[in-house]
Amino acid sequence: MTSTPRIGLIGPGIMGRPMGINLMNAGYSLSVYARRESSAAELLAAGASFYNTPAKLAKNSDIIISIVADTPDVEAVLLGENGVIEGAAEGLLVIDMSTISPVTTTEITEKLALKGIRMLDAPVSGGEAGAIAGTMTIMVGGEQVDFDEAYPVLAAMGKTITLIGGHGAGQIVKACNNMIIAQTIIAVSESFEMAKKAGVDLSKAREALSGGFAGSKVMEIHAKRMIDDDYTPGFKAKLHNKDLRIAASTIETYGLNLPSSQLAINYMQQLVDMGHGEIDSAALAKVVNKEA
Repeated sequence: MTSTPRIGLIGPGIMGRPMGINLMNAGYSLSVYARRESSAAELLAAGASFYNTPAKLAKNSDIIISIVADTPDVEAVLLGENGVIEGAAEGLLVIDMSTISPVTTTEITEKLALKGIRMLDAPVSGGEAGAIAGTMTIMVGGEQVDFDEAYPVLAAMGKTITLIGGHGAGQIVKACNNMIIAQTIIAVSESFEMAKKAGVDLSKAREALSGGFAGSKVMEIHAKRMIDDDYTPGFKAKLHNKDLRIAASTIETYGLNLPSSQLAINYMQQLVDMGHGEIDSAALAKVVNKEA
């Protein structure tokens, strides 16, 4: 590997695009794969190169970063026909920053390892705003030596970067993250329903609650969305719903009974079924309002 690794990015979407910009701003040489070259237009205009298959991208990269929609997409770009596994040299490091099944993550890691390809699972939190600002939280699973190698690259995209444990541990903690956020949105929404019924000014209530133990990023950002009834997406409900399905599967795998989590999973599905999949998942408040 060269002293400054060549980065290959798979998935220049709402998150991947600003992540790629930050990598180039940090001095990394960037190449990109996308199903549609037009998706990478902003990165190509900024100086990135384009390859039309993940295999070709891998052949010309030292580190591959993938951030795509769902578990089958990760399997396709890493293991499928013309996937990374077909073009990678031994020793390539894959950093999958998608949010996918922890079980499948471990399986993918094992299949790549048979070809001498290393992998970290490194899902992120912080939404589009965090990706643009380079302040994302990155939850990493994998080997310490690979984490140490990847750290400067991750630091170009995120602020809080933690090696959680072995392969799949990053995805487990990301599932925890999504469960906590959804349940907190519901808790804030329900408290606001009570405050409204009592005739309390919600802006004043938010101001007061933010200063105590009830204060949180959800109170700071999503509570304002509720008050303003403005659900311009930072994290689309349909994507949060997908992530909660991963959490539901993980809960089932471990044979757990987590009723509050199950309520959040059900409410998010209900929100999407109501036709609100494209707006911010803070719109769970609409389901709470309907049920109140």
